[in-house]
Amino acid sequence: MGVQDSPPVAVDAVVAADGSGNYTTIAAVVAAVPLKSTKRYVIHIKKGIYNEAVTIGKGVRNLTLLGDGMGATIISAHQSVGGGGGGLTTFKTATLSNGFMARELTIENTAGPENHQAVALRSTSDSSVVYLCEMRWYQDTLYAKSGRQLYRECRISGTVDFIFGDAAAVFQRCTVLARLPLPGQQNTITAQSRGSAAETTTGFSFQHCDVRADDDLLRATGVETYLGRPWGPFSRVVFMECTMSSVIHPKGWLPWSGGGGDLSNVYYGEYRNEGEGGNVSGRVKWPGFHVIEDASEAAKFTVDSFIQGNLWIPKGVEHDPGL
Repeated sequence: MGVQDSPPVAVDAVVAADGSGNYTTIAAVVAAVPLKSTKRYVIHIKKGIYNEAVTIGKGVRNLTLLGDGMGATIISAHQSVGGGGGGLTTFKTATLSNGFMARELTIENTAGPENHQAVALRSTSDSSVVYLCEMRWYQDTLYAKSGRQLYRECRISGTVDFIFGDAAAVFQRCTVLARLPLPGQQNTITAQSRGSAAETTTGFSFQHCDVRADDDLLRATGVETYLGRPWGPFSRVVFMECTMSSVIHPKGWLPWSGGGGDLSNVYYGEYRNEGEGGNVSGRVKWPGFHVIEDASEAAKFTVDSFIQGNLWIPKGVEHDPGL
C-alpha cells in the first residue's frame, strides 16, 4: 500500500523564463536560497526549457524544485567528457545538501551519444527524493553517488551504465528505458560501485518498475541489454516485483569490461519479476547471483528497511513502505 500525506502548498520563489516569476534562471534562485535551513524551501519552476547547468551548493538543505510536469519544465545542458562544455553534468547536488527534492520536471543532457559520459543528474544528497521526474541521456544518465535516495514514478533512459554510483537508492514504480547505443556497444542499466563489505548500507533496489526498450531500440536489432555489471567488487543490485520485457538478455548480468574480476562478492538478486525478461532460468551462474525465494530477504530492500524512508520522506510523496 502507498503512503501519502497532504502535499505542500507554500511556494517561496518562482522561476519563469518569460519573466513572470521572481527569477528567470534556476541558478539565480538557487544562489539566493538560505543555507542550512530546517524549513523546506520550495521553488516553483514554470513550464519552459532552462538551458543551464545547475549545482545545488554545499549547505543548501531541505530544498524542493517543483516543475509543471515531465516534458514541460526541462533543465537542459550540453556537458560531456568527449565534447567538453566545462563539465559533464547538467544538474548536481553537493555533499551535505541534504533533504533535496525534485518533483515533476525533466533533467536532460544533450551532448550526443558520441561524446560518451555525460551525466544528467548527479546526487550526493542524503534523504533525497526525485518524484515524478524524467532523466534522459545515453551513457551514465543518473549518478546516484551517495546518501539515501528515493526515485518514485520517474522515467529514466540511457544506454551504458545509465544508473550508477554507490548511494543507497530505491527506485519505485519507475519506467526504466534502454535506448539505442553506439555501434558495438551493449546496454547495461546499472553499474553499482559498492567497494567493500564494510559498506553495509549501499546498493540499488528496483521495486514495481517497468523495464523495457525505448522507441529507438525497439526499431533496432542485435543489441544486447543487461540489468547491470559491477563497477565495484561488492556491487549490490536487486530487482523485485518488476515487469521486464524481452529486451533483457537471458543471462541478465554482465561482468565488468573484459570479463575479469572476482564476482564472488557481488549481490545481484531478483524477486518475483514478471515478463519475458524476468525469466531467471538462463541467468548467470555466479555465486553472487541470487533468485530470492524468501519474502523476508526481499523485504530488506524496501523503502523502510533499506533507506529508512519512514524517518525522512517528506509529506506528499506517495511510496510503498514495504513489499
